[in-house]
Amino acid sequence: MATNDKPDLGILLLLADQEFVRELRAATAAQGFDDQGRSDGFVLRTLGRAPATISTLAVRLDISKQGAAQIVDDMERRGYVERQPDPTDGRARLIHLSKRGRAALAAARRFHQTYERRLRKAHGDEAIDTMRAVFTSMAGEDSITDPHFRALMF
Repeated sequence: MATNDKPDLGILLLLADQEFVRELRAATAAQGFDDQGRSDGFVLRTLGRAPATISTLAVRLDISKQGAAQIVDDMERRGYVERQPDPTDGRARLIHLSKRGRAALAAARRFHQTYERRLRKAHGDEAIDTMRAVFTSMAGEDSITDPHFRALMF
């Protein structure tokens, strides 16, 4: 097949991402987390490592403080996060995952693991290891080692 007869790689990546997110949302919705917003996964993963202030969360997510505050307000309303006093700074409040937030993060992590196992079963370990190597190369060393993104990876 000639190169121009193959689907565009960028479009395939986009479609694969969209399908992954669709399946993730369906899986987590089936577990009672059907009210998640677009940014919730990033916030859950970020706070899953450690509580953070709005300012720190904004930096980690590369958004404005106002944007971070709006996301946190919405997630707090839906029961995914809680604000608690910062024991080291009486003026600040730390954003923590609530019990529901920890459960939603655990459900998403289980989905990620199940998804990769399914791919490995369908395509073999070598293919998935190669895909991981290609994605790592595409993301670039700076992205992989960036502390903002590193916190989301594990």
